[in-house]
Amino acid sequence: MCHYLILTVLKLVNEFVSDKFFPSENPLLRGVTYFWAAPYTLLGMSIGVIGLCFGGGVSVHRGCLEFHGGLSKAILSRLGVIGMTLGHTILGQHQLGLEQARDHEQVHVRQYEILGPLFVPVYIGCSLWLWLRGRDPYRDNPFEVQAYDLSDPSK
Repeated sequence: MCHYLILTVLKLVNEFVSDKFFPSENPLLRGVTYFWAAPYTLLGMSIGVIGLCFGGGVSVHRGCLEFHGGLSKAILSRLGVIGMTLGHTILGQHQLGLEQARDHEQVHVRQYEILGPLFVPVYIGCSLWLWLRGRDPYRDNPFEVQAYDLSDPSK
């Protein structure tokens, strides 16, 4: 039920918002989405900037800072993932991985723009709920389902 409800809300919001990755070209609305996601963006930027001190790199794509290598690589390799989004910051183990996962991670950016500071607790809550019900807490998570669906070039 939780899975279906969240996936339905995310689909409705995406249908309401015309562009695939950005909610609006309206500068005021863009500013609101950056502010709403700012707590996690600042966390991602902190990790990324520390990573730069240890040989990491940074670039800007689609309105997001993308950090790779350094501390980002160390954290993500321990988590067993290539990339992770925190607000308008995307962390990656390496630049090639970021390029390959960019569309997927940009869907998560949109989700942060919608849920702001609620994103992580809701994401973790869904994962926990799925795990308790014997399902895959990552692949069955509605946030991941939507990200894979929207980032698949064959769809």
